[in-house]
Amino acid sequence: MKVRQQNALNLANLCSRRHKQNQTKVAYFALAIMFGLVAQNSMLVAQVQARGKSASIRSERPAPPTKKSRESVAHLLNRVTFGIRPGDIEKVQSVGVERYLKEQLSPDSIAIPDSIQKVAQVPALTENPVNLFLHYGKPALKALAKGEGNTEADKKALGKVVRETYGKIYQEAAQAHLTRAVDSPRQLEEVMTDFWFNHFNVSSDKGLDHIWVGQYEETAIRPYALGRFRDLLGATAHHAAMLFYLDNWQNTAQDFRPAALNTKGKGRFKGINENYARELMELHTLGVDGGYTQKDVQELARVLTGLGLPLGAGGGFAMRNPQERRLMMAQRDQFKGAQNGLNQAGFRPRQPGIRTYGEAFSDSSIPGDAKSGSYFDARRHDPGTKVVIGQTISGKGEAEIEQVLDILARHPSTARHISYKLAQYFVADKPPESLVKKMAATFTGTDGQISQVLGTLFESEEFWNPQYRNAKFKSPYRYVVSSLRATDATIIDVMPVLAFLKQSGQPLYKCLTPDGYKNTQEAWLNPDSLINRLNFATALGANRLPGVRAQINNQGDITDSLATVSERTVSAIEQAQPQLRQSLVLGSPEFMMY
Repeated sequence: MKVRQQNALNLANLCSRRHKQNQTKVAYFALAIMFGLVAQNSMLVAQVQARGKSASIRSERPAPPTKKSRESVAHLLNRVTFGIRPGDIEKVQSVGVERYLKEQLSPDSIAIPDSIQKVAQVPALTENPVNLFLHYGKPALKALAKGEGNTEADKKALGKVVRETYGKIYQEAAQAHLTRAVDSPRQLEEVMTDFWFNHFNVSSDKGLDHIWVGQYEETAIRPYALGRFRDLLGATAHHAAMLFYLDNWQNTAQDFRPAALNTKGKGRFKGINENYARELMELHTLGVDGGYTQKDVQELARVLTGLGLPLGAGGGFAMRNPQERRLMMAQRDQFKGAQNGLNQAGFRPRQPGIRTYGEAFSDSSIPGDAKSGSYFDARRHDPGTKVVIGQTISGKGEAEIEQVLDILARHPSTARHISYKLAQYFVADKPPESLVKKMAATFTGTDGQISQVLGTLFESEEFWNPQYRNAKFKSPYRYVVSSLRATDATIIDVMPVLAFLKQSGQPLYKCLTPDGYKNTQEAWLNPDSLINRLNFATALGANRLPGVRAQINNQGDITDSLATVSERTVSAIEQAQPQLRQSLVLGSPEFMMY
């Protein structure tokens, strides 16, 4: 951990140290000039076609405005992938745009290399939410600590175990996420996984979500990223990470009375909680202008009462009946006694103790759905009749939730809201209304088939319109991933990359607000952001970014990543020393755009 933290610190200070090598000083000075160009043009000027490039970069006539032209293919790759890799344009031209899009829209048709599959075979992604709670949640860690006593030294030891355990889970999820974003041939699936995670955002910085966020993306987002919207909506609605993040696990009928055994009153279950119901309408489906009212939010919250976390795996012990509670407490005491026995024998259990706790309380002994980590408690559900956006929902328990999700997923406002966000993500910050209408019609006509909605988008005149090429500003995340792809880099240690994202204001999995990270220029274009990117470009371009190894030896290849380039940028690159060109490309105004 200390080595990784030092690497991250090295990255943050890389371009400000006084003892930097002269080559780095020259590179940073050149990038500072490029930054001046960015500021002068305000990053808003239209990008001109590449022309007059020397043989050391690329020399060719402007291509005709067809889908097969180099510039058109570069535009497609900039939107469908996280960035152009050397040779990508030629590959798409050889197979054809239509075939390439067909394959990307059907990701199962694309083989995944073993190295990429392997990186996802980690507990943070493969274990279900219940097991993650039992193995890595606080009950396991507390039981481990109590087995060693309650001295200050033991408490410090517990703190160390907690930090290392939670850090390990986060790093596993982050390593898998970034590796697949950079290297996976199923690039559209990766792009859409990123899109939907922000649409259905949860934050690892909120309580239990620090152990669930990677598994949430893996099971509730990724499998449905190009499928049917209703399936995606249902998967997120029932996942433990969402239920905890937006507090629906506490959403309880007003007249609920807890079991007599619970001497603390209602505890966490104090009545109606509208948080998830509101965001389900405003962000996930209808949109803020979707036509719902505050009364609709209240009625939807009543429908969602009782949908929460399993008892004993995030939902607490208080709601169990006396017999179940006594059995669980006896099992816990038995586990603690076993741990004390280990201590008397001279052992200091750490991770093995966590695993033993998980065995004492297996997912098979926990009520609810272990796969999603959810549990419907009928005792806390409001059985009355509700009316949500004009639709009457009679009291029938858990089935009400499926009914209301059907209504929301198929509402015309949802079709428009989702279509607008997709058009904004793939075309322009202010997408053309004509495109949004066509996509919404496809959404409605196909019952929300995401791949077909995207097919309408990619076939549209609006998508291919030259005015939208290189017109979107990259978020810090997209800038990082596109830089790693452009340099054909391999992530060895994810920590320095995560440090840059945090410094740039977009830490992975940590957006606290439910609306997720934005993908517009307004959200990310500012002087501090540009300076951070120039620092990153300097380090990566010189192949001195800690934890990352760039593979390109031919300094000219990286210019393939520029879909368009201005004469001023061409001049700056041509006049630079060959070893500085990668940094100049990564720090250029054009590379900031896509």
